[in-house]
Amino acid sequence: MNVLELNDVTKTYSNGSLEVQALRGITMSVAEGDYVAIMGPSGSGKSTLMNILGCLDILTTGTYQLGGQNVADLDEDELAEIRNRYIGFVFQQFNLLPALSAWRNVELPLVYAGMPAAERKERAIEALGRVGLEGRMGHRPGELSGGQQQRVAVARALASDPAMILADEPTGNLDSKSTDDVLGLFDELHASGRTIVLITHEAEVAERSSRILHVRDGLITDHLMAVTQ
Repeated sequence: MNVLELNDVTKTYSNGSLEVQALRGITMSVAEGDYVAIMGPSGSGKSTLMNILGCLDILTTGTYQLGGQNVADLDEDELAEIRNRYIGFVFQQFNLLPALSAWRNVELPLVYAGMPAAERKERAIEALGRVGLEGRMGHRPGELSGGQQQRVAVARALASDPAMILADEPTGNLDSKSTDDVLGLFDELHASGRTIVLITHEAEVAERSSRILHVRDGLITDHLMAVTQ
């Protein structure tokens, strides 16, 4: 069963009379339990593709099916709902609120989803336990290392039990040890059946996935099975 399917997707940005075609016909699918890395140099279109996959931007032409729904048919409220239901985001910058404890940061998507307070806290604590931070629940981001902050971000992505984790350069701000720790966590999540789509420019990060898509000039140019697991 496919979590998502893109068929001949294009994205064109307009600025007055200037038009830039960021995606020029992307066709791809991600099955349940898949672990896909998307690679490409700066300006290749991979960030635009991430925004399309995450329902953070709308395509220009083509079709995008997420969880069996045609994303192009959804309004802003429906897009927000499908993001909350199907996608857990992990970003390079962590995007944690500095004044909030780890568990408060993790529960934020559940607040927006309208979940009762007691259930939110229980889910947040459970998610932090899954990433090995049960002893850091009350710590604020400034009291955590970069790798621990990214683990909090992964826990936040997991808290709503989404169909897919969408990670945008998740190791870009981490040292080598923290990178290994976070990638090891992704390995564990994949082994447990979680669907992961990871955007990266680092080959050694991409090679932890099951398959690698290379994007260049708005097109998928290669589709490879990863060498190492």
